[in-house]
Formats: sequence, C-alpha cells, structure tokens
Amino acid sequence: MSVRLGVVMDPIAHIKPYKDTTLAMLLEAQRRGWPIQYMELGDLSLRDGTARAHMRELRVRDDRHDWFTLGDGREAELAELDVILMRKDPPVDYEFTYATHILEAAEREGALVVNRPAALRDAQEKLFATHFPQCCAPTLVDMRAERIKAFIAEHGRAVLKPLHGMGGESVFVLNDGDPNTTVIIETLSGGGEHYVMAQRYLPEISAGDKRILVIDGEPVPYALARVPAAGETRGNIAAGGRGEGVELTERDRWIVEEVRPGLQARGITFAGLDVIGDYLTEINITSPTCVRELDHLYGMNIAGELFDGIAAELERRR
Repeated sequence: MSVRLGVVMDPIAHIKPYKDTTLAMLLEAQRRGWPIQYMELGDLSLRDGTARAHMRELRVRDDRHDWFTLGDGREAELAELDVILMRKDPPVDYEFTYATHILEAAEREGALVVNRPAALRDAQEKLFATHFPQCCAPTLVDMRAERIKAFIAEHGRAVLKPLHGMGGESVFVLNDGDPNTTVIIETLSGGGEHYVMAQRYLPEISAGDKRILVIDGEPVPYALARVPAAGETRGNIAAGGRGEGVELTERDRWIVEEVRPGLQARGITFAGLDVIGDYLTEINITSPTCVRELDHLYGMNIAGELFDGIAAELERRR
C-alpha cells in the first residue's frame, strides 16, 4: 500500500546522517515507495480550526555528505497525509506544545500522528518514568534547595538534572557535603523557581545507560548501552559516551512489561526506555534515537518494524 507520509523534524541539513534515527525512518519509507512531505515546526499552522502546513517533497539518500533533496514548497492541509511523524527534538517548550495542538487537529481530521500529540504534551520524558516507581531508583522532583540537599544526604550521592534537558545536558553528580551543592541547585532551579529531578546515583552507569526501544509495546531484543567516556559520569553519546550492543535481560523485559500498558493507553507507538542497572530512569517519546546504531550492530531494520505496525494500523482504519 502507498502511504502519504509527513515528517516534522529539526532542520534536516543539520542532522548527523550516519546516526540519525529520523533519517533511518525516512529511508525506510522511501524504500517502500511512500512519498514524503517535509516540515519544520514553523511550517505548521492552524486556519479556522483546520491544521495546515507549508510542505516540501523530500528525497533522502544514505550518504554522509549528500543525504537529502527538497522540492518546491506548497501550502496544504495536514489531513492530506495518512501519517505524520513528529520527530522534533526537545525541549518541549511553549512552541513545541502549541505544535502538538495543531497536530491534534490533524489527528481529528483523520491523520495518524506518531507519537500521539496528547502524549507528547502529557508524558513528560523524565516525569513519565515516575508513573512506574516500582521500576525506578529513589527519585525526588523538587525546587526547594533544603529538600534536595536532604535527599542527597539520605543517599550519599545523587544525580541532579533539569526536567527539560536532553543528551546529558546540565546533569550533575553530587556527593553529600560537596561544596558546589548550593550553587548547582541554585543554577538548576533558577534560584528555587524551577523543578529539578534528583535520583540516587547508580554506580552501574559504568556499564552503560541502556536505551531500550519499544514499538507498539514490544521491545527490540537488543539495547544500546551508552558507556561513559573516561572521567565522565554521563553515558549519553552526545556527551562523549560510546555505544555497545547488549541483549535485553530479564529485568529489562520486566520493566517493559510494567511500562507497556501506560504506553499503549496513551498511543505511544515508539518509545525509548533508559535503564541503568536494574532501574528505569527516563521514558523518551519525543524523538527516541539509537536505531541506526542497533541496525548496524545486529543487522536489524527497526524502522521497518515500526512501519509494519503503522501500515497495519492504517489498514484497520480503512
């Protein structure tokens, strides 16, 4: 079946094609003969309640130096598309949130949006993990310095991070009594005006922060363990970590089973669970990555599995 596909993403000229998960999806769509319409956040609009966009036809290539061609733009209703991939990276700020309302209008008009716009608004990636406390290490979300300090003292060592960050941005590891504690909390909380997440430090990070990809509630059987560089405590690839493929453990699969109903209830088709040791730390739903790395390591076609599910859903709707 031919599927009219749209993608909302960050500027395609600025991606790293050799590792970009959205490009992997677009290459698979093109292989299937699905025409692709390209959009950035600023291309979306709402006119008299109807979702519209400035769209450009996109052709992609698996080439590190020449990976895309864009056609001339045109104005059209988003309901012309069968599927819209929302792949704009965080932060989930005001403009991102407003865009989800436009995409929700497209959803009402018949388009399948992956992931669902309401979920992108409501299932905040760090806070959503706290819906499953049985899977998580001790965690505090607070803006008051005295309570954050008490949490660090209780556990001896903790990881502090802003709720809106990605790629290891502004992540700190603090020991009880660290002389930088006050200024770090002040910086992260904006002087006590913004929430900060504190989690008990997990020494298992030395073996990697595992990214487990979940499609329609089913886990990909291998994860990418992002191992911190020497002298680092962050495993994020963007922070210099290296990726190693690992098979899912029984604990990993148990975490997926615990999280699965929450994903499916919200219409989250594609998610990335972050697991350190035995503990879930985040649930990424805006633009989960690591597809290209896992495909390369294990000869998989993860985007193909995703699009098989999307095609099946479109058939059910017809």
